Amino acid sequence: MAIYIEIYGKQLVQLFNELEVATKSFELIWILVYTLILVTGVTIGVSVIVWLERKVSAGVQQRVGPEYAGPLGIIQSLADGIKLLLKEDVIPSKSDTWLFTAGPAIVVIPVLISYLVIPFNQGIVLSDLAIGVFFWVAVSSVTPLGLLIAGYSSNNKYSFLGGLRAAAQSISYEIPLALCISSASLLSGSLSTVDIVETQSKYGFMGWNLWRQPIGFIAFFISSLAECERLPFDLPEAEEELVAGYQTEYSGIKFGLSYVGSHSNLSASSLFVTILYLGGWDSSIPFLDNLGQDSYLSEYSSKSFHVLMSGLGIITTLAKCYLFIFISILTRWTLPRVRIDQLLDLGWKFLLPIASGNLLPTASFQLLLLS
Repeated sequence: MAIYIEIYGKQLVQLFNELEVATKSFELIWILVYTLILVTGVTIGVSVIVWLERKVSAGVQQRVGPEYAGPLGIIQSLADGIKLLLKEDVIPSKSDTWLFTAGPAIVVIPVLISYLVIPFNQGIVLSDLAIGVFFWVAVSSVTPLGLLIAGYSSNNKYSFLGGLRAAAQSISYEIPLALCISSASLLSGSLSTVDIVETQSKYGFMGWNLWRQPIGFIAFFISSLAECERLPFDLPEAEEELVAGYQTEYSGIKFGLSYVGSHSNLSASSLFVTILYLGGWDSSIPFLDNLGQDSYLSEYSSKSFHVLMSGLGIITTLAKCYLFIFISILTRWTLPRVRIDQLLDLGWKFLLPIASGNLLPTASFQLLLLS
């Protein structure tokens, strides 16, 4: 009898081990599926930003813009992507092949990783980290390294100077960016992106950090434009000085990856503006807030209602995000480009003291509330 019990026990242990392996494999498959969905969504978002930038810039300059590739030229970005994929990949002679190839990848991968902590709704976030906003700052700080590598490995002095400019610009504006994030996080009492949105949504429209942190919002807006190398801060690619900056020697898909990284970084920055200052998925519409308490709607299943509200939250988040992108595009075609010394002076002598001065009263106010 004891022998049979021992045999059954071993079989049971083996079954549990197999189930654990199957569970881990299933979780790994879902992780890959979520990653694929994320990359696909970011790629589609970049295509939309490129199309929107062309149409808005054409409207500002009283032109038509792309209109032949699909209705209103909506597949022009797809056509350009296919063209870059089919172009020859040229590597300069006497350049470092490995670094030349790794440069664009180091630029794009940290930006894609930063989307892990971006919540599109209360339950729609890949990873709700307790240090979500600082995770974005830490990951985005790797991007200047990729820009510097791309410029250095090209065996071109203009590319190297462009890489140095890009790295100096990113490092200069990361500090005011982090200080503005700290101020918004102090008001919410958390570094989690989900907690920051939920704290703002408690008080409705007037509870958004846009009204409680107007100085921090303006400093964050300017710093994010400089971080994404958008006009008037596109000094690494100033045509009259440095040809095309750190991407002068790139062609084909590697050249396209630089723009994918730039536009996806703009999208990520816009989403973080939405999360930190514009209430995230909170629409602050009383009718929608009381929709779940309506007796007529209570007849529907809770799952359908949850799906409806989740979709509404995603639409609200994306609408706020693209509003910020629209403002960024208008800024590009409104303001002239500054010089590199003016750019660095703005970051170190103006934005840094303002962001620090904004953080100190915020921290003092929170300490008074706690005491």
